[in-house]
Amino acid sequence: QVQLVESGGRLVQAGDSLRLTCAYSGPTFSSYLMGWFRQAPGKEREFVAIITRNSIGTYYQDSVKGRFTISRDNAKNTVYLEMNTLKPEDTAVYYCAAKRDVLVTTKLSSYDYWGQGTQVTVSS
Repeated sequence: QVQLVESGGRLVQAGDSLRLTCAYSGPTFSSYLMGWFRQAPGKEREFVAIITRNSIGTYYQDSVKGRFTISRDNAKNTVYLEMNTLKPEDTAVYYCAAKRDVLVTTKLSSYDYWGQGTQVTVSS
């Protein structure tokens, strides 16, 4: 059984930095493609960043390119989202997700497991 637990979300000011952590429990973390997604109030959940199993490939939503960095530590069963120069429009619940196969996709329904989310609020 796979479980994902996000942490690190909090209230920050515009321009601040924050690191989110997603702790994975279950079999063979290194075999999963991992992603971060977010959902702002009144909006649909959207893709933020994806990292391949071996960390060679990373993919970002255009609005976060150059500000966010996704990484993973397969020895610690953990994936991170480093967020810099935060903006009020980054305010959302951030979710971690895991996908069993290697195909990179931003399609939410393709992800097999989801965490409960962590709230990030950026004040102006």
